Amino acid sequence: MSERSSSRKSGAGARRPPGEARRLLLDAARELFAHRDYRSTTTREIAEAAGVTEYLLFRHFGSKAGLFREALVVPFTTFLDEFAATWRAVVPDETDEEQLSRQFVGQLYDVLVEHQGLLLTLVASDGLGDEDTEATGIGDIRRSLAMLGRISAEGMQLRGKQSSQPDLPALSTVSMIVGMVALRSTFFGNLPPPRETIIDELVQAVLHGFLHRPD
Repeated sequence: MSERSSSRKSGAGARRPPGEARRLLLDAARELFAHRDYRSTTTREIAEAAGVTEYLLFRHFGSKAGLFREALVVPFTTFLDEFAATWRAVVPDETDEEQLSRQFVGQLYDVLVEHQGLLLTLVASDGLGDEDTEATGIGDIRRSLAMLGRISAEGMQLRGKQSSQPDLPALSTVSMIVGMVALRSTFFGNLPPPRETIIDELVQAVLHGFLHRPD
């Protein structure tokens, strides 16, 4: 076998499977954004961490903003969209409040734990310009949270509760879960309680702190 033929065979063997470069970039982005916010993380650093060229990053995602949106924002907004669909299918008299709350709290907690880089950028989002806010998907998150606020208002109405800010129970719930995820190491160091223990505590806070408040 000639040297050229051998080299070509070796190169073919090193070729990545379809979709692997995309997956590597998403994984690298999630890891880097979890330690630094959107503005301080560069496309070159992401590409190097993924072991691919910057060209592939731009080919697959178009921009750093496009990668951020797909890596971190889409999982969050997809979860909220799916919960909204679940809410629309709810029959109040046949629904277990605790089960529904546990589903929402547990799934949102898991999404945020897996995509912690989103929290850093959300905290710093006031410093993003309008163009970056839309390009990164932060605007989508705000629209999804507004939808969740409307669900909160509907839930308050179904229970006959009165409030001048009926969206606040749901948004307060999200804030509580975000805080628990963002500050886990501050609260617990290297020995956090088991996931189920944290979820149980959050669910009880939701049920008895918000839904069953006095008239």
